[in-house]
Amino acid sequence: MNRTDGGAAADAERVRRWRLVLGGTGADGTGCVLAGRDRAVDDALGALYDSPAGSAGSGGSRRAAGERSAGLGGSAPAVARWLGDIRRYFPAPVVQVMQRDAIERLGLSALLLEPEMLEALEPDVHLVGTLLSLGAAMPETTRETARAVVRGVVRQLEERLASRTRAAVTGALDRSARTARPRRADIDWGRTVRANLRNYLPEQRTVVPERLVGYGRAARSVRKEVVLCIDQSGSMAPSVVYASVFGAVLASMRSLSTRVVAFDTSVADLTDLVDDPVDVLFAAQLGGGTDINRALAYCQSRITRPADTVVVLISDLHEGGIRGEMAKRVAAMRAAGTAFVALLALSDEGAPAHDREQAAALAALGVPAFACTPDLFPEVMAAAIEGRPLPVP
Repeated sequence: MNRTDGGAAADAERVRRWRLVLGGTGADGTGCVLAGRDRAVDDALGALYDSPAGSAGSGGSRRAAGERSAGLGGSAPAVARWLGDIRRYFPAPVVQVMQRDAIERLGLSALLLEPEMLEALEPDVHLVGTLLSLGAAMPETTRETARAVVRGVVRQLEERLASRTRAAVTGALDRSARTARPRRADIDWGRTVRANLRNYLPEQRTVVPERLVGYGRAARSVRKEVVLCIDQSGSMAPSVVYASVFGAVLASMRSLSTRVVAFDTSVADLTDLVDDPVDVLFAAQLGGGTDINRALAYCQSRITRPADTVVVLISDLHEGGIRGEMAKRVAAMRAAGTAFVALLALSDEGAPAHDREQAAALAALGVPAFACTPDLFPEVMAAAIEGRPLPVP
C-alpha cells in the first residue's frame, strides 16, 4: 500500500468513527453507510441513546425519517437481547456505563425485579445500589438472585481492597502503639536491633541496645475503636456499598472495635451484621431524608474511649435535622480527643453535590470534608489512627 492509499484508509476510518459518534441522520455530513458489525454496534447505541430520556419506547432522534429506528421497547425480551448485544460488542466497563444509563434514562428499574433480567446484567457497584434502592418492592422470587448479584460484587471489592486496608491500618496501629520504654515481654527485638545498628560492636559481634522499641500493654487488646456513620440517602448508594465492605474488613481486625451505623431520618445500628457486608447492605434502606445530627448523637453516646476512637462520617452533608447542632456535636467529640473524618463520598465518582456551608463549618473545626476513592480510604484510616494530617486529594 502506498502513502496515498494509507492516507485514504486513515480518512475512511476517521469518517467511520465520526459516523458512529453522530448516529447517522441525513444531515450528519459523513456520507458513510454502516454494515455488518458496525451496524449492529450502532443499533445497540441507538436503542439507548436515540430514545428520549425517561422513555422506554423506540427512539429515532438520530436517524432520518424512514430509516430503521432502534429502541428497547418496554418488554423484558427486548431488553435481554439488547443486554446480550452490548456485552458482545463492548468491554465490561463500557457495558456497566450503558446499563446505568439505560436504568436512568429509560426507566427500566421495574425490569430488574425479574430474575432472568438480573442474570443477564453485568454486575457493578451502581447496579447493587439500584437493587438496594428497590427495597421492599423486590419480590421474593427475585431476592435470592439479587443477593447473589450483590454478593458477587462484594466479593470482587473485598479481593481488591481488603489486603491493602489491613496492611495500612495494621501499620498505623503498630506505629501508634510503640513505646520507648517497653516492659521486657513487650520488646520488639527486630525493630530494636534495626534501631541500634549504629551501635554494633564488631569485636563482640553484638549490638548495644541504647534505645528499646516495643509496645504498651494495650497492643495485646483492642487499641482503637472505629465508628462508620453512613448516610443512606439515595444519592449515597455507591458510598453505602463501599462503606459496608470496609466495615467488614475493619471488623475482621482484632485490634479494632468497629461499629457501623446507617441513617436517614432514623438511625440503625448494623454492627451485629458487620461480619457480612451483604447483610449490612440489605438491612440499609436507601432513600428518604437525612438527620445527620441525630446520627452523630447516637454515635457519640456509644463512644467509651474518646481519645482512642475514630468517627468516619460518610455524607453529602445535606442536613434535614437541626443544622447548627451538627457542627457543635463534631466540636464536642473533637474536644474529647476523638478523631473525626468527614467524607462527602466513598466512591470512584468524585465529589457529589453537597452542602458547602456545612462543609465550611467542619473545615473551621479542623475537619476537612472531601470525597475519597476506595483506593485512598486505607491511607485515610491510617492517618486518622496515627493522628497525622489526612491525605486530602
